Amino acid sequence: MNIKSLLIGSAAAFSVVSGAHAADAIVAAEPEPLEYVRICDAFGAGYFFIPGTETCLRVGGKVRTEGQWKDPYNRSSSFGTKWHTRAELNLNTATDTEYGPLKTETIVRWDWNDGNATSTNLLWAYITLGGFTVGKTDSQYNQFIGYAGDVIQDDVIYDGPYELNQLTYNYDSGTGFTGVISLEDSNSGSTTSAYGGSWQLSEANHYAPNVVAGLGYKAGAWQFRVVGGYDSIVEEGAVKARIDADFGVFSAFLMGGWNTDGSKLNQYAGSNQNVSACTTSSGVVHGADCGWGDWAVWGGVGVPINDKLKWNVQLAYTDSKIFEATTNVKFNPVKNLLIEPEVTYVHYDLPGDDSFSGILRFERTF
Repeated sequence: MNIKSLLIGSAAAFSVVSGAHAADAIVAAEPEPLEYVRICDAFGAGYFFIPGTETCLRVGGKVRTEGQWKDPYNRSSSFGTKWHTRAELNLNTATDTEYGPLKTETIVRWDWNDGNATSTNLLWAYITLGGFTVGKTDSQYNQFIGYAGDVIQDDVIYDGPYELNQLTYNYDSGTGFTGVISLEDSNSGSTTSAYGGSWQLSEANHYAPNVVAGLGYKAGAWQFRVVGGYDSIVEEGAVKARIDADFGVFSAFLMGGWNTDGSKLNQYAGSNQNVSACTTSSGVVHGADCGWGDWAVWGGVGVPINDKLKWNVQLAYTDSKIFEATTNVKFNPVKNLLIEPEVTYVHYDLPGDDSFSGILRFERTF
């Protein structure tokens, strides 16, 4: 064998061995691509896409703690001061569909009071699509026309029901005209009444819903709205009308309500007052005097002093001669932190007693 043949043979053998080793080599798997959280700005600030879906999610909430002196809803309250702390978690979702945004809102609330009294409440949980709302939220009798004022104790004079199941359609023309119609839970179950029988709260085997309807118009700094509610258990109802105006240096509202039967209370012209507000010294309960009577009126003014400070006042009066005045200052020393002292005065005609109460609130939203 000559040198040339030896070199050729050695090269061939090396090639075979190298090929065998190459076949046995371990190839590392490609890493899975990471999906980072994407911002979803189509539905407002704070939304992001849930990874792997086309659904947008926003997480928020608040922590609140406040000290309260006396109770504006109970003239005979015995406590001097009490402390209340609340935590709230808000979850909002939104997805684009051929019928418009499909949205949900869920609010869970945890409360703690003096004496270790704790509670958990599913405050709101509802779905919206194409103008329709179904689920639990505040009555459209309040939401459509607006709450009574920018104060904590805004419903010392009853302004309507909160937290109930409903099937609602909201209409917005885009030209200032709005409307609403809502079928709302009548909260029937067992037959119960309150305020000496003046308010039939529920009735066994009652299946008809309550009905709310309203219309509104907004033009520039002015807005007018009217809404009516029918209580299918009491078979009575109430109507509220409201005017809002924003003058720049201050904003103001005036709202009036009419009860279809002033001798009764119903879901839309009821009372948040303790029964002592309509009980005489002899123990006789005049239940209708805890509510509006035939009518009620509210008014309020808000004055922004600067970008951190705002002063509010609300006044309310009823045909049953209950008068309420509340004033507060809303102070935001930094973004999303509120410090709010508030004082409320209530005059009751029937017992002839007056009451003062106050709150100092601290609230952090996120």
